[in-house]
Amino acid sequence: MMSWAARFRLRQYAKASLWIMPLLGLVLGALLAEWTAGTQGAGWLPDNWQYSATTASSVLSSVVGSMVALLGFVVTIGVLVVQQATGTLSPRYMRLWYRDRLQKAVLATFTGTFAYAFSLLRKIESDAVPDLGVTLSGVAVSVSLMLLLIYLNRFTHNLRPVAIADLVGRLGEKVLDRATVRIRRSSARDEASVPPAGPVARIRSERGGVIQAFDAAGLIATAVRHDCVLVLAHQVGDFVPPGTTLVEAHGSARTPDPRRLNGLVALGTERTIEQDPAFALRVLVDIAIRALSPAVNDPTTAVQVLNHVDTFLHLLGRARLRGRYVLADDEGRARLVVPGRGWEDYLQLAVTEIREYGATSLQVCRRLRALLEDLLATQPAERLPAVRAELVLLEEAVRRAFPEPARRACAGTADRQGIGGGRAPGSEPSR
Repeated sequence: MMSWAARFRLRQYAKASLWIMPLLGLVLGALLAEWTAGTQGAGWLPDNWQYSATTASSVLSSVVGSMVALLGFVVTIGVLVVQQATGTLSPRYMRLWYRDRLQKAVLATFTGTFAYAFSLLRKIESDAVPDLGVTLSGVAVSVSLMLLLIYLNRFTHNLRPVAIADLVGRLGEKVLDRATVRIRRSSARDEASVPPAGPVARIRSERGGVIQAFDAAGLIATAVRHDCVLVLAHQVGDFVPPGTTLVEAHGSARTPDPRRLNGLVALGTERTIEQDPAFALRVLVDIAIRALSPAVNDPTTAVQVLNHVDTFLHLLGRARLRGRYVLADDEGRARLVVPGRGWEDYLQLAVTEIREYGATSLQVCRRLRALLEDLLATQPAERLPAVRAELVLLEEAVRRAFPEPARRACAGTADRQGIGGGRAPGSEPSR
């Protein structure tokens, strides 16, 4: 029986695959051609839907050739997207781009129309022409062209770094919302004595890889079956070498099956966003620091990405972030402990590299200060020390990069636009 981890990896492969949907389109196109060929000679077809054998052959041959050309055109666009994303954006973004449904729909429509027209060609005889099929081929070409225009419009607009940052931020928000709902529903009532004292069995990973996701329901069911508390030794996104402790079983007289537990934690070659909201923040930071590289030198793009980083941090500010999460079974008993990221972890990920690479940019320093001062004004008291610590690091970076007092004062001014926005009246935070 296939494990949960194997099914998860299979779903990931299917989501990122660019050939499965076109293959389905190919099969459906051929089947539709067989069906429409069966309507040949039906008396209910209008007279103006009738074609000569020569005309039908010419139309279908043109459709076949045009679909092949359009497929090559879309593949070329895909190659250009890969080059741009890896060169000026973030290679991590490509994992999300491969999942785009519109792109798969375009490829499936083109391959389906190709298979449909090609299959109809062999049905044409001197005294028998699939009139309905020839007409529907023209409809299919029209739909293909409209999808191509929508595809071009979407990707010419959405390949801008700020548009990608908005997309990634919204994906991270969805993941964060799902995780928040799940934790709220399954949190244990008493977390103080978790994990319990007693024997500890360590389940080691059978393979190496990044923890992409875990089956919380399956782990809880296993813990109930063995009357123990399972502790995930690493958080989602961590790389786990082979042979490293993956799960700890506390308080169980009988060690759970290691193979089954390994099958409930999916390991892969790189991080995914399904259960890892920090991955969205990682992609945003990657885009910003790539814009700050000497080869690109585009601090305005970094400032625009910081807008989305700011939004994501405020969303995190409303979440109940903890260093660990304790999930319970249906009776409310603690069964699963999952390590989590605290506010300091997310904040450090969001601003550290951008500060280091953008310390010499007036725009970036001013926008970072505005971001941190906004957090000072909106976050609860227990989170303010981490924000103040980042402000101190930013001031030190500005002091090193701008030795002249006038330029240092300019770089130390909070500005939500980077340069040109200034400080809003009354926006000075209390420290």
